[in-house]
Amino acid sequence: MDTREQFYKKLKKKLKKDTKFPSKYLYKFIVPTDEDKVNQVENLFNHAGAVITKKTSKTGKFTSVSIHVVMKNADAVILKYKQAEKIEGIISL
Repeated sequence: MDTREQFYKKLKKKLKKDTKFPSKYLYKFIVPTDEDKVNQVENLFNHAGAVITKKTSKTGKFTSVSIHVVMKNADAVILKYKQAEKIEGIISL
């Protein structure tokens, strides 16, 4: 099992133990400041009633994207992380 699979397995266990779903969840990502990449992150959560805030770093090289959204279960939370992984240069916090 690779480290990503282990991470998601641990996350799922923790979410099931600590969170009563449906629940509001906070995603935090850092992406290179590139309109296309920021839009890709936003588009992952379109039509989900998400509240999205963005902040550009002091140097302007990176943008922090925070997303508050109601998720129905742990699997849905993990699915969004897996979809986000496909965006080049993204860092999940």
